[in-house]
Amino acid sequence: MILEGRTAIVTAAGSGIGRAGSEAMAREGAFVIVTDRDLSAARETVDRIAGAGGRAEAHRVDVSDDRAIVSLVDKVAGQRGHIDILHNHAGVQVAGSVEEVDSAGFDRSWAINVHAQFVACQAVIPFMKKQGGGVILNTSSNSGVFLDRAMTAYITSKAASITMTRQIALDVARFGIRINALCPGWVDTPFNDPYTEQLGGRKALEHAISNVVPMGRFATAEEIAEVILFMVSDRSSYMTGHALVADGGESLAGGTNSGTVLVD
Repeated sequence: MILEGRTAIVTAAGSGIGRAGSEAMAREGAFVIVTDRDLSAARETVDRIAGAGGRAEAHRVDVSDDRAIVSLVDKVAGQRGHIDILHNHAGVQVAGSVEEVDSAGFDRSWAINVHAQFVACQAVIPFMKKQGGGVILNTSSNSGVFLDRAMTAYITSKAASITMTRQIALDVARFGIRINALCPGWVDTPFNDPYTEQLGGRKALEHAISNVVPMGRFATAEEIAEVILFMVSDRSSYMTGHALVADGGESLAGGTNSGTVLVD
């Protein structure tokens, strides 16, 4: 198992990509600290991991609370003795053009998609330095590498997440710490439900995706979990500061998306 003996922290792991990534890491031997603002959802992920023979524990963490993030990192480092992997997956989607999105929505997008990642990185890096290395993965979006109509707050925050990831990677590479950004496109998770309702149902959403994604379909959360596994394991040992896009070719199709990109 490629992650045997390692300790991983995953935020927003109560569903979707966060859950699938946690399950994949546990399957490969990691002890996974499953966090979510919904403790019951985190516990469900832990139950799924345990049912498959893996090891994990659940914690309620709201990443908008800096102290909660720092407290968790300190607690895990104290109890486990090491933190080998941090996957900052928590994110929020705030729609609207520059004239439509209000300042509160813009600030919330920044707080969750950028600031919370910064706080977690800042908290975990001293421990990773002391132990001689570690891996951080920040979830961004393919919207961070191209444009998306009427998504000013989301685009700005996801692009900032990538730039921050690259800068931190440059600063910490000499300490054996790698940090990369995950940039999914359309993934089939409950996070898409509001957009499904807006379009008038699942078939309408699938039709929209078939028009904007060259591969013509959603990704499954399990497909993205395999990308995560590559990025947090030694299989990507010489890769840092990279934004890895997994979007079925959507970002190749013209540079400006014709619809909203939602990931979870």
